[in-house]
Amino acid sequence: MMARFYRYRLPPWCRTWLLIIERALLPILIFQLCRTLFFPTTFDVLLLGFLVGLFTAFYLQWI
Repeated sequence: MMARFYRYRLPPWCRTWLLIIERALLPILIFQLCRTLFFPTTFDVLLLGFLVGLFTAFYLQWI
């Protein structure tokens, strides 16, 4: 059985980067959503999907 990912076992510099990414993700996600709505390209849609998945992973505490 695999052990659950535990954020606090990481080195302090890695926890700091995770916190920075977690805090900056929502504004980037909102900007990308607006950009995708006004100027949709394949890359923008894929990037938005990736950002939504990453945001969901942080929200559900998978990361």
